[in-house]
Amino acid sequence: MAKDVLCEVNTCTYWANENKCNAESIFIAFNNVRQASRSEETDCDTFKKK
Repeated sequence: MAKDVLCEVNTCTYWANENKCNAESIFIAFNNVRQASRSEETDCDTFKKK
């Protein structure tokens, strides 16, 4: 897994100082497509509202 996962979504439970993600694992899912070719076609399903 990447050493530092950065995230600007400060409304997420896993958001930490310096835009770091402190979740134990990250789950990225498709967003209405089966083969993503752009970041806009994906969603972070790890997000949990504070």
